[in-house]
Amino acid sequence: MPQSMPNFEQSVQNSSSPKGIGSYRWMICSLLFFATTVNYLDRQVLSLLKPSLEEIFGWTNTDYADIAAAFQFAYAIGLLVAGRIVDKLDTKKGYAWAIIIWSVGAIIHAQAIHIGEGMHAALGWIGLAAIPASVLGFIFARAVLAIGESGNFPAAIKATAEYFPKKERSFATGIFNSGTTIGAILAPLTVPWIEKQWGWQAAFIIIGIIGFLWLFFWFAYYDKPEKQKRLSAAELAYIRSDADKAEILEETTIEKKVSWTKLLGYNQTWAFAVGKFMTDGVWWFFLFWLPAYLKDQYHLELTEMAIPLAVLYSMTMVGSIAGGWFPAHFIKKGYNPYDGRMKAMLIIAFIPLVVLAAQPLGHISYWAPVLLIGIGASAHQAWSANIFTTVSDMFPKKAVASVVGIGGMAGGLGGVLITKIGGALFDHYKALGHIETGYTIMFTVCAIAYLIAWGIMKMLVPKYKFIADL
Repeated sequence: MPQSMPNFEQSVQNSSSPKGIGSYRWMICSLLFFATTVNYLDRQVLSLLKPSLEEIFGWTNTDYADIAAAFQFAYAIGLLVAGRIVDKLDTKKGYAWAIIIWSVGAIIHAQAIHIGEGMHAALGWIGLAAIPASVLGFIFARAVLAIGESGNFPAAIKATAEYFPKKERSFATGIFNSGTTIGAILAPLTVPWIEKQWGWQAAFIIIGIIGFLWLFFWFAYYDKPEKQKRLSAAELAYIRSDADKAEILEETTIEKKVSWTKLLGYNQTWAFAVGKFMTDGVWWFFLFWLPAYLKDQYHLELTEMAIPLAVLYSMTMVGSIAGGWFPAHFIKKGYNPYDGRMKAMLIIAFIPLVVLAAQPLGHISYWAPVLLIGIGASAHQAWSANIFTTVSDMFPKKAVASVVGIGGMAGGLGGVLITKIGGALFDHYKALGHIETGYTIMFTVCAIAYLIAWGIMKMLVPKYKFIADL
């Protein structure tokens, strides 16, 4: 890990920035990338073990949907609180606490059945006895994981706002956001092997430990730019080169806490929240249900899924990085950063429509839907790199994590809705003997979500305006 960081930093050096200013900001980006990789590696273990766990514990699709939805609901609530905590503690401490909590949450999945039995014994009187112990235990473990993981994006977006000028933020966000892809690729390549060698509990424990290793590098290399001794004066000046006057003033004054009520009074907050609500559920669906889809419709075993899933998620890494770079094309033409991002997002919003062809072409081979869904998922990552950056375009740094938290909560609730609808549809159509209809409906929802989201966002914020009066 320590040897790979400098290589990563060098590979993402932006050739458009002035020479000789230094590149420490890309070291910070590499830290965010590795944290996000661990975040999604931990998150993906359950979906890959679903076929095994449903046989061991007798789960239905609805049981699995309840466990997944519990994660998404806790994640949604956690995001709202995490954003405030990161703004209050500062990026360094807030991120550290987040990864400690989610690593513990990942590890305790291995004891989920015992946790569930203990909850039955201690709290059965409030009606929990009706929930199977395995389901209850995994719900608890997923909730702990979610609370910790909810700190990742508020902290990472805030760190990006601190260390990058506006013109580089979506590119940097695209790079660290591609860690979601690397985590999703590594999971199917490692989890089935670990399960085969040492059992499903070992998969949760071994993957969960990785987060603690990241903490060493975080404490060693991260500090606020103005306190960072490794950051040159020239690079610090470059980071602040395209800041609004209000942002520069903010850095020289004492930060005051911004209330949620005040933030909710701005259309900019609602635009971000609606965009996340409409589209985050699509990524959740792809992340949590694709292994089940390949098993239900194509009867693939867990080890047979590794290559298709790795290929699919490899495609999304390209989408994340390219999507982060895309707005620069319009910014160079004279668009302000926000308008350039929105123009790029409109083009990106059309790409997921290819997912509509996944089922009609599925008779050719399972590779047809895998590749088409891969294109749609790539578009989501491109969209995600840009929608996150709209927050730092429009809000001062002291409010960035809080707004990201509000939008993240909306996205998490959208994910809960998609997951519960999916579970109910799949059980319904599975009972009727044609589960493929349920997947067709869900793929249609995923395909059109982005265009609807963009339209609402544009209606709420038709023109760029930086919020300076917080």
